[in-house]
Amino acid sequence: MQNYKIAAIPADGIGPEVIDAGVRVLQAVAGRDGGFSCDVTTYDWGSDYYKAHGRMMPEDGLDSLKAHDAIFFGAVGAPDVPDHITLWGLRLPICQGFDQYANVRPTRILPGISAPLKDKGPGDLDWVIVRENSEGEYAGHGGRAHRGLPEEVATETAIFTRVGVTRIMRFAFRLAQARPRRLLTVVTKSNAQRHGMVMWDEIAAEVAAEFPDVSWDKMLVDAMTVRMTLNPESLDTIVATNLHADILSDLAGALAGSLGVAPTANIDPERRYPSMFEPIHGSAFDITGKGIANPVATFWTACQMLDHLGEADASARLMKAIEKVCAAGITTPDVGGSATTAEVTDAVIDVICGSNE
Repeated sequence: MQNYKIAAIPADGIGPEVIDAGVRVLQAVAGRDGGFSCDVTTYDWGSDYYKAHGRMMPEDGLDSLKAHDAIFFGAVGAPDVPDHITLWGLRLPICQGFDQYANVRPTRILPGISAPLKDKGPGDLDWVIVRENSEGEYAGHGGRAHRGLPEEVATETAIFTRVGVTRIMRFAFRLAQARPRRLLTVVTKSNAQRHGMVMWDEIAAEVAAEFPDVSWDKMLVDAMTVRMTLNPESLDTIVATNLHADILSDLAGALAGSLGVAPTANIDPERRYPSMFEPIHGSAFDITGKGIANPVATFWTACQMLDHLGEADASARLMKAIEKVCAAGITTPDVGGSATTAEVTDAVIDVICGSNE
C-alpha cells in the first residue's frame, strides 16, 4: 500500500476549520478502497506563531516540509498582523522556496450552486486558470526611500525572465492540449507595459508553434474581465501573470458562485519539491469559529492533490461526492444553504463511503 506523507498547515482564521474537514475527507477517500493511506503531520505555523515567535514559521520550516509528498494549506492573514508579513512570511516562501511556479485554479459552476451570471449553470463555465507563480509582479524586488518625507518614493519591480515565461507557457499549452477543447487564452497587457508584457507575447507565440493542435488567442487583461463575464463559454484554459491571474481567478470564483468553492494547486511540475494545495478563499475572520465555513474549496483542492499524487480514481470519487452533495442542496450559507461545515463534511464522507451512493 502506498503511504503519502502530507504536511497540513491550517494557519489562520477559518483555515483550521476547513483543513480539519479536508483531512477527514481525505482519510475517508483513502480508506474507501484501501489502495493508499495518508500520514498527515500538522504544523502550527501562522499568525499566532508569529505573535509568539516573531516569525510566521521556523527558520528551518522548508527543511521540515521537504520530507513530505504534498502540503495541505489553509489560509493566511489576521486583522492584527500586517498582510505583507503574513504573506511573505509563510505562503510565498513556500511557493518560491520550492519553485512551485505553476498555480492552477480550476473553475466550474457546480450542481446546486447558484451563479451570478444570468442564465448560466453547470457546463456553461468550465475553466482552468494557470497563474505564473514565481516572478512577475510578485517578484519582491523594489524598495522605499525617504520614508515619511514629502519626497518619499516606493518602487515595485515586475520581473519577467525568458526561463520563467517559457516554462509557464509550456505548462499552460500542455494543460490545454490535455483538455477536450484544446483552447488556450493568453492574457497580457502589452499595449501599456511595453517591455515585460511584449516579451510575454513573443514567447507565447514561440511556444504556440510547439503545439499546433492547440488553438490559442490573446486578450488584454481589462478586456478579459468583460469576456469572462459576458461570454464565459468562449474560454477554457487561461494563462496569465502572477498579478493578473491572481485577480482574474478571484473573479472566476465569484462568477462560479463563491470563493468558498474555488480550489488552488501550487505545482512544481518537475517534482523536485512537494507541491502545495490550498483553497482560494482567505482567512475570513468574520465567520471564524461559527462553524459555517464552506469546505468545498478545500475538498476540491484535495482532488487536485490526489491527481498530483497519481490517485486519479480517488480524486474522481471525491469530486463525484462533492457534486452530489452540492446538488442535494447540502451547502453552507455563502452559497445560499443552511448547512454547517460539519454537515457538509459528513455528507461528503457518507457518499464516499457508499452509504449515500
